[in-house]
Amino acid sequence: VELKFLDFVRNLESTVKSGIPIPQSIIQSASKDYSELNPFLKKLSNQIRLGIPVHKALNTFANDTQNPVVKRSVAIVVEAESSGGNIESVLESVTNSVLSVKKLQEERKSSTFTQIIQGYIIYFVFIAIMLILQLKLFPKLTQMGSSGSGQTLGFLAASSGAGGSGNMDTTFFMLLMIQGFFAGIMIGKFSEGKIQDGLIHSAIMMTVAALIITTAKGGI
Repeated sequence: VELKFLDFVRNLESTVKSGIPIPQSIIQSASKDYSELNPFLKKLSNQIRLGIPVHKALNTFANDTQNPVVKRSVAIVVEAESSGGNIESVLESVTNSVLSVKKLQEERKSSTFTQIIQGYIIYFVFIAIMLILQLKLFPKLTQMGSSGSGQTLGFLAASSGAGGSGNMDTTFFMLLMIQGFFAGIMIGKFSEGKIQDGLIHSAIMMTVAALIITTAKGGI
């Protein structure tokens, strides 16, 4: 939506520079194809044709998109249009502002990509450690404890033996799920700035962990 809005503002700017009034410029610019933005621009164009004031139609358009960048840009255009300012320079400033916002967003994503990859790698290393403990270390402790290699080893063997194996597996599995959930939240908040985006990473991590454990152990 932001990219298509940028195209719309550019076309609107060039149309206004040609001397066409703002209402007609909006109608003419909105007649082109802007993909995801088309339904909103069609409504905007229809409202202006029906005689609804430009500032009201633009505010409705911005609210319909529910995009903060579009809302801020439209607010600037509406203020300039209602105060009689130089609309051409305002549209040019809005275009540059949207470009700057998009550039900053891309730079942020680029700078945080490495941290996202590191977060996933750390989580997979954690999964590997849990599997090694379950599949390698505790079976050996069980064998050593059963051969009477000390009181401490006997206690560990009893904890990881047949009686406690199910509880131990469940505990490790829950640890992986908890770690995956909060690690995903952290990654999403850090990279996108929203907890909602972190839930997607959490779902991915928890699903992958469950698949890895099921494959390695033949079950949870």
